[in-house]
Amino acid sequence: MEYSGYAHPLPNYVHPVPQPPGYIPPPTIESMPAPQRPAGCPPGLEYLTQIDQLLIHQQLELIEILVGWETNNKYQIKNSLGQKVFFAAEENDCCTRYWCGPLRPFTIKVLDNYGQEVLTLNRPLKCASCCYPCCLQELEVQAPPGNPIGYVIQDWHPLKPKFTIQNERKEPVLKIEGPACHCKCCSDVVFEVKSVDETHVVGKICKQWTGFLREAYTDADNFGIQFPMDLDVKIKAVMIGACFLIDFIYFEEK
Repeated sequence: MEYSGYAHPLPNYVHPVPQPPGYIPPPTIESMPAPQRPAGCPPGLEYLTQIDQLLIHQQLELIEILVGWETNNKYQIKNSLGQKVFFAAEENDCCTRYWCGPLRPFTIKVLDNYGQEVLTLNRPLKCASCCYPCCLQELEVQAPPGNPIGYVIQDWHPLKPKFTIQNERKEPVLKIEGPACHCKCCSDVVFEVKSVDETHVVGKICKQWTGFLREAYTDADNFGIQFPMDLDVKIKAVMIGACFLIDFIYFEEK
């Protein structure tokens, strides 16, 4: 067959769009490489074996800013290098979000980078008043879904936010203590993570200051979690649940 010298265009070929000089493409979110899963580690939690801190960024929702209508919360969970580790999304109906507000019960599903559900967080409807110490906040953490691995239990205190981290047998493992005033301007709000006897600080959950405009007009918050590297991955996962519970109780309503 004689070659005519004319190339035929490939089917479905899309020509690249020319960009102006100096154009910088938007950054893409890099995912954390999946490490090998050790024995006894629930599927998907192997990421937590190699990190001692997490960054949690709540996504901004335009409809909340424009009309004030509360939507389901969504969070990006990253490591200290900014690599994506998990994605978390609340599942709730509009009536519950509207009538119960930050007190609402919820289910939050945490997905890995492959879209597999690795954690399920369940918060029942409870009282928020310190006048009712028998009916305070709690949250159950499951991994894999349907298998409880720990709990976050609010402790009664007249002034300070206090919580207990429990394992799957409901035995206390860690304590969390926040400041008496959690409404701080231009500074972070730190919840200290302590040993069970509350004599040693072993980590923290920090609500980060995001600026005047974002703090005033949205309830999208950023958090940092720090814990010992050798902490049981199940307890690290429960601390993620504790961060979400703290967000809903103290920072969800602006």
